[in-house]
Amino acid sequence: MDLTSKQRAQLRGLANSIDTIVHVGKDGLWDNLIKQADDALEARELIKCKVLENSMLTAREAADALARATRSEVVQVIGTKFVLYRQSHNKDKKDRIVLVKDKRQ
Repeated sequence: MDLTSKQRAQLRGLANSIDTIVHVGKDGLWDNLIKQADDALEARELIKCKVLENSMLTAREAADALARATRSEVVQVIGTKFVLYRQSHNKDKKDRIVLVKDKRQ
């Protein structure tokens, strides 16, 4: 899914109020961290992550790699933090994020 600039802006606004739940440390992206991010995306659709000082990855590198591993979209990268989005596959999820539609779509 390619996000439009309006959708990215909407998701950035929503991300302001969420806590960081995934921390990338010196070991980088290991299997358990990818599973944690994948589970969080399925439950919440929008997650904030942080790259710790002792990590060998930059926030952009970690964001791109984690997005590929979880089939999600990078919404924003600022400093050591980044935001990922993936629409949940859970059809019964009541608090789904409804993205704005672009008039061109």
